[in-house]
Amino acid sequence: MKNFKIIFTFVLFLLFGISSAQKIGVVDTEYILDKLPQYKEAEARLNAQIDTWQSELQNLQSEYEKKRSAFESEKVLLIGDQLKLREKEVMDLEKNIKTTTSLRFGANGEITKLRTSLVEPFQDQIWGAVKTMSEKNGLGIVLDKSNNINVIFLQKRYDYTDKVLDILLKGSSTSDKKEKTNSKSKK
Repeated sequence: MKNFKIIFTFVLFLLFGISSAQKIGVVDTEYILDKLPQYKEAEARLNAQIDTWQSELQNLQSEYEKKRSAFESEKVLLIGDQLKLREKEVMDLEKNIKTTTSLRFGANGEITKLRTSLVEPFQDQIWGAVKTMSEKNGLGIVLDKSNNINVIFLQKRYDYTDKVLDILLKGSSTSDKKEKTNSKSKK
């Protein structure tokens, strides 16, 4: 009788576990971001800013090279304070280049901050759409296959990327329609 209770309990847990199994879905956030026109515009603005900073840095670098080579060639002619002053100019310019590079392109630099501020609103939108889609489809777990998760095989029916994209694009077109309606009613 005791064995029967143990076996019955085990079978009950097994049945309960099978009935409450989680459905898993997969999305590709990189693909979704590539399909959002607002993200592409923001990314283009970021790239333009990066190009501006790189050209600024190249100008500083060429100015440094000119001053350094001029200093090296005139070094023998300079004496005392003139030598120290010119050497300090070159050293200050070199420090400025290093500081600018670190501030703009470093690990905690302005580019990293700009990129984070660019992606964050879109991540929030995607998160909301994923949540809506997962609730609608009864998913317990949603994986992002673009963030270093190796999905060896995936049946198309478990890839919810297009459904999330539909929610995002319908949401933006709905808000565009609301804005147009509001602007017409104000006139």
